[in-house]
Amino acid sequence: MAAGATPSQTVGPFFALGLCVRPRDELVDPGRADAIRLGGRVLDGAGDPVPDAMVEIWQADEDGGHRNGFGWGRCGTDADGRYEFVTVRPGGDGAPYATLLVFARGLLKPLMTRVYFPGEPANEADPLLSALTGAERAGLTADSAGGCYGFDIHLQGEQQTTFLAL
Repeated sequence: MAAGATPSQTVGPFFALGLCVRPRDELVDPGRADAIRLGGRVLDGAGDPVPDAMVEIWQADEDGGHRNGFGWGRCGTDADGRYEFVTVRPGGDGAPYATLLVFARGLLKPLMTRVYFPGEPANEADPLLSALTGAERAGLTADSAGGCYGFDIHLQGEQQTTFLAL
């Protein structure tokens, strides 16, 4: 007897229900003085947008802590593959970063990466960044313009984002 695909064999595209019930793309109030925007596009190997992916963010708060109720969010991509979070720059002693998980159709499990913030002296001593080549390292650092940080996620191809083992 042949069996069809089950949710454990593929990821999506069935995210809309969960995103409509409890949207979590604003970790902080957008009007907060230290609020930033972190977003970009999820792109496939040909550079085309992935319109039905979901991106999760996991990060420390502004003091470097992991207090209850802060540090996790999720955002579905739009027709152009765009996602965006309103959050704060993570604090703490080391290089500030956010962990991103990408869920998309065709993936058997989510892909994990990190996004680092530019201009941070602590980036130079970060063990992960120090272990990467120049291009890989640059690919994990957001672009910045004012209070907005851009981070495109390339699932495959020449510009593929560096993904970490789960």
